[in-house]
Amino acid sequence: MDANNGKRIGREDLQDILEMALSHSVADQTQIAVEVGQGNLTRFAGSIIHQNVAERNAVVAVRAIFGKKIGFATGNSLVEDEVRRTVDKAVEFARHQQENSDFKSLPGPRPEPEAPRTFFDATAEFSAEDRAAAVERVVNVASKYDAEAAGSLSTGYEHTAVANSLGIRSFVSRTQSHLTMVMTADTGFGYSNRIAADVGKIDFVEAAEEAAGRAARSRNPVSIEPGEYDVILLPYCVEDILGFMSWLGFGALAVQEGRSFMAGKFGEKICGKNITIFDDGLDPRGIVYPFDGEGVPKQRVDMIVNGVANTVVYDSFTAYKEGKESTGHSTGGTGTQGPYAWSMFLAPGDATVESMIESTERGLFVTRFHYTNIIHPLQTVITGMTRDGTFLIENGKITKPVRNLRFTESILNALSNVEMIGKDLSPQGMATVPAIKVKNFRFTGVTEF
Repeated sequence: MDANNGKRIGREDLQDILEMALSHSVADQTQIAVEVGQGNLTRFAGSIIHQNVAERNAVVAVRAIFGKKIGFATGNSLVEDEVRRTVDKAVEFARHQQENSDFKSLPGPRPEPEAPRTFFDATAEFSAEDRAAAVERVVNVASKYDAEAAGSLSTGYEHTAVANSLGIRSFVSRTQSHLTMVMTADTGFGYSNRIAADVGKIDFVEAAEEAAGRAARSRNPVSIEPGEYDVILLPYCVEDILGFMSWLGFGALAVQEGRSFMAGKFGEKICGKNITIFDDGLDPRGIVYPFDGEGVPKQRVDMIVNGVANTVVYDSFTAYKEGKESTGHSTGGTGTQGPYAWSMFLAPGDATVESMIESTERGLFVTRFHYTNIIHPLQTVITGMTRDGTFLIENGKITKPVRNLRFTESILNALSNVEMIGKDLSPQGMATVPAIKVKNFRFTGVTEF
């Protein structure tokens, strides 16, 4: 629906807005992106719902270009006069910009591959009462373990359309649901996270059982000395790792500016040969994004293949600098932040979490990372803490909960020491990943909890 007046907005309405805006622009080249959607959120804490909100919004983003001068403006109204005003602002900004000598052109149209289903009526129509009933199921599980539940359940939809003066016309309707929670059982904590385009694919009881069961088992943690441990990292940790890899070096702009760990390493082995990381916005196992912020269809990009640095993702700006084509990874906006991989996969193996535990003589089971930060970008050294369920493994069994530890480790070093990779993939936002077992993961301190 239109954020302005509640009128139902459809594909034809957005296309009319795009064509009107393009015809109004006097720039040499113009790009218009419009996103209309609704987000619904239910928050709970202490096993009680304490917030329920819904928001409708519309965003109009305009890039106007004169030669090599680029202007950008956004607005929140779909009213024709306001859209024209947003276009005029982008045009005026462009006239006063300095030239970007590296800019070549906006991208042109390409054939659009058939995309998996991205819109589910059940998700778009999931009501506040539906969310309350789902949270009730979560709370009932928490009570079974004498735990308290805190977290959120969000559902929503968005219609996105992108067009430019060179002929691009892209449109998609998407839905998304997201359940995240932390369970507290005295001194024990547990976590779970579920993301799906179809809310019907989220098993609320199963997710609550994971978090509550782990909270109950992590009561009264003991301290252990920091050092190097074999670790089993659940998908929550692995998605965090891949997110930092994307930020640090999977984009072409980072390579071109010499700040990527991939720069100068293409064709070289940079991690274990059992590691393959790729980005594919059309893979239905993950969260599907059929095109990028410029309306360019997303391509599968294999960044690391069998441990070897292979390539990175491109938008039109970075691709044209090298005489290449965009891979469909623009973040939109001004285009100055460079391309970004956000539909990543770590190729699965054949292990289970249970077999990883059984194979570990002494090590740690880690549910997720918290407050992760970068220490050395080119060496991919990050630091952070374990959280919401850290356990000691002895002789192939989980024996006791331990207090959280601080880790300081190179991502590439860790991925060079992966002994086992899980067979089950878990969609976790910007990456769909399995659990992994890593040898000699470095912990440098302990926490009080």
